[in-house]
Amino acid sequence: MSSSIEQKLNELQKYSACDISDALLKLQKPPQGTAARAGHLADFTPLSPCIGRNATQPKIIAPASTFKFISKDDRIPPSASAEPEDSDSHGFPAGTHWVDFAKPGTIAVLEQPADQHCAVLGGIMALRMKVLGVRGVLVNGRVRDLAEINECKLPVWVKGTSTVGTGAEAKPGARDVPVDVGGVTVSPGDIIFCDPLEGVVAIPQELLEQVLELMPKLVAMDDKVKDAVSQGMNVFDAFKQFRTKI
Repeated sequence: MSSSIEQKLNELQKYSACDISDALLKLQKPPQGTAARAGHLADFTPLSPCIGRNATQPKIIAPASTFKFISKDDRIPPSASAEPEDSDSHGFPAGTHWVDFAKPGTIAVLEQPADQHCAVLGGIMALRMKVLGVRGVLVNGRVRDLAEINECKLPVWVKGTSTVGTGAEAKPGARDVPVDVGGVTVSPGDIIFCDPLEGVVAIPQELLEQVLELMPKLVAMDDKVKDAVSQGMNVFDAFKQFRTKI
């Protein structure tokens, strides 16, 4: 990861997930009739290094790497096939395991079909990712072996849990491809911002600089509003005076 990206990720540490969504709401124009998601990846719960929202835990911020799981009965798409020497492929060559393709310095985003009840991440997979230098895992699906995951201290955020192993219903279908996370598309390289108190936001990589430029202005306006309200001004007038067009 380049030093410039690291500097930008460090700058993001100053802000909350809500600050980022406020900026994305200004920058993104959703198609008419669709919800404004502003990067929010909804309904994820942290399970490691502690269970549940906890303001004492650090924010985990890193570029996304992605894994797409499919039904065990589905055919692997031809575009995801791979030869062992083909490092640019989106597939998994014979004689390899999907988790060994996890990329250091990233947050691995796992997409699982919504109708499945098995886990796509367990204790051994979490340990391998930790050893490889993965910064965290966001599982749009289910995990198991919670004690083992918690023990290895890899930050893991999930939608649900299971006692059943992956092979019962699922198999890895592709890597380093855009994935659907509850209606929000996350592409490899997008910035995943896991706020231990507020939740998870994805920043499209092409909007990162604009988000960093806009957030200080929005936060400064809100600080003025809060100061005015604390001194007795009503919210309508405070918004009118201090929330200017950007």
